Formats: sequence, C-alpha cells, structure tokens
Amino acid sequence: MTLPMTVQDVNGLGAKAFMATFGDVAEYSPWVAETAEEMRPFSDRDAIVAAFEQALRGAGRAAKLALIRAHPDLATKAQSIADDSRREQAGAGLDALSPEEFARFETLNRTYRERFDFPFIFAVRGATKAQILDAFEERLGNSPEAEFERALDEIARIFRFRIEDRVAP
Repeated sequence: MTLPMTVQDVNGLGAKAFMATFGDVAEYSPWVAETAEEMRPFSDRDAIVAAFEQALRGAGRAAKLALIRAHPDLATKAQSIADDSRREQAGAGLDALSPEEFARFETLNRTYRERFDFPFIFAVRGATKAQILDAFEERLGNSPEAEFERALDEIARIFRFRIEDRVAP
C-alpha cells in the first residue's frame, strides 16, 4: 500500500497488513502495534496515535522498560539501529558529528545509562544537536522515576512522528 495512507485504509487493513505497516512504530516492540490494532476502527490519525500511546501507557512496568531499552543510544554507530531511528537521527545531524561531538555524545550516553539503566530517549525530529545535548545535560539531574516517565513521553512523541509519516491527516 502507498504511504501515506488514509485512516479508512488503515481501518480496512487485515491484522497482518496492519502489523506490516505499523509493527515497527515502537522500536523492536511489535506488541504496541498489536494492542493498538485491537482498538480499531480509528476516527482519525490522532486516534491512531492515541491508540499507540494507550497501548504503551496500559502496559506493565517491565514491558515499558523493555521498550525504553529497545531504543538505541543517540549518535551510535551500532548496526542494530532500526531504519526509522537511523533516518530520524540523520535528520538531526547525528550521523555527521565531528570527533569531538561524537565523543561528547558517547560520554553523555554512558553517564545517562549508568544513572538510569536505560538509554536517553529524545524524539529528535526537528531538533538540533545543541538542543539534544542541552536536554541530555538537563535531564541527567532528574530523578529515576521522573526520567522513566519522560522517556515514555518522548516515545509517545516518536509514535506520533512515525504515524504521521504513514497516515495522511
């Protein structure tokens, strides 16, 4: 099916086609799309986004943590990064860092993981490297529980961006 699709097209998809289209919206966590799919029919694109967020928010803490941990470090050179994440990070210039910038991201990623035991999550679309680095610095001061909730908020923003790429308004 051609993207972006209409909401009517989304509602008409079979379960397998829905998963083929939306199963990767949540980083390596198809359970989110499986749960959202059960909430059809959707009235509009915002309802699709809301279904994905509801699936996330309704999950247990272990599932939420697994989803957070499924996200890559920012500016990583790892090969296991999902295509959407690679495109989003490239759009923010994270694929073209100077050696100094890369070293700073590596240090912040490591420090953040040591403090919170999960990767720093930031919906990078539309953000600059400087804004991302500022958020890193600011959020290192958060409590673990506040940062867990912030990570979920950022994941919900990522859902929105990815669904907006696939579904027309």
